[in-house]
Amino acid sequence: MTDEQVMEKVIDILRGYVKDQALLEKATMETNILKDLKVNSARLVDIIIKCEDVFGTTIDDDDADRIATIGDAVALVRQKAA
Repeated sequence: MTDEQVMEKVIDILRGYVKDQALLEKATMETNILKDLKVNSARLVDIIIKCEDVFGTTIDDDDADRIATIGDAVALVRQKAA
C-alpha cells in the first residue's frame, strides 16, 4: 500500500471524528490531528483503535504517543504493516 492509499484510509477514518469536514478536504501529511482538525485526545484514542482494526495491526502506547499529524499515522501504519 502506498502512502497515498494509507492516507486516504486514514482520512476516511477521521471523517467520523472531525466535525468540520471541510478541514479534511484540505488535509495533508503535515496536518495536525489535534490542532488543525480539532480532534480531542480522547477521540484520538478511538481513531487509533479504528486504524488498528482497518489496517489489521497493533499500535502500542509508545507508538500512539508519537502520532501528531496525518503523516505520523501513515508512517506508523506503513511501518507496522511491513
